[in-house]
Amino acid sequence: MIHPTLAEMDADLVDCRRCPRLVRWREQVAREKRAAFRDQTYWGRPVPGFGPPDAHLLIVGLAPAAHGANRTGRMFTGDRSGDVLYAALHAVGLANQPTAVSVDDGLTLRGTRITSPVHCAPPDNKPTPAERDTCRRWLDEELRLLTPTLRAVLVLGGFGWRALLPVLGAAGWTVPRPAPKFGHGAHVELAGPDRRLHLFGCYHVSQQNTFTGRLTPTMLEAVLADAGRAAGLLDRGTSA
Repeated sequence: MIHPTLAEMDADLVDCRRCPRLVRWREQVAREKRAAFRDQTYWGRPVPGFGPPDAHLLIVGLAPAAHGANRTGRMFTGDRSGDVLYAALHAVGLANQPTAVSVDDGLTLRGTRITSPVHCAPPDNKPTPAERDTCRRWLDEELRLLTPTLRAVLVLGGFGWRALLPVLGAAGWTVPRPAPKFGHGAHVELAGPDRRLHLFGCYHVSQQNTFTGRLTPTMLEAVLADAGRAAGLLDRGTSA
């Protein structure tokens, strides 16, 4: 089915049950819960993208966290990875507040949308290649709907980078051969039918990276500022 708007696509996405392992896991987590959230009702469904439908910048992660977005129903909301990401987005001027705790907390993004190649929480944060490929239909459509306004993409982690490149190619941008390699601070310009697209790489905001210092707030803010400037959302003089 081809959807005319992102809102209509997201409405279908949240009812998806195409990956049996992910459906079982997301619903098991929602039933059993974490002790700290035992009084809360978990979302327990696929998590749609978050941000305006005319975004100039797209941020691509990996998949919802079991007790983060799988609980709250919004990308990178309610966990420590989101704490780091939204604080940095606010610091550079792409979010109206530095925290994201629930879908009704008043958070808005400036010209930025956040999505992922896999929309259901996977066991051990590791979706399979088959699950990634099954979920690709949503990312394909999301890119198609964002194409009129999209100017830059920031990818968090190698999984998202590898998943996104063929989607960008299918959407009309020219991906070099051999494919550009992921790395923190990587920046590639892709030719397109009517404009170039800036593609940036950044280490994922996982606790494995942020707790060890592999990714610091300063590093994250610098890449976000670069991506925001390339997307036309931040002034060229903006610094992280």
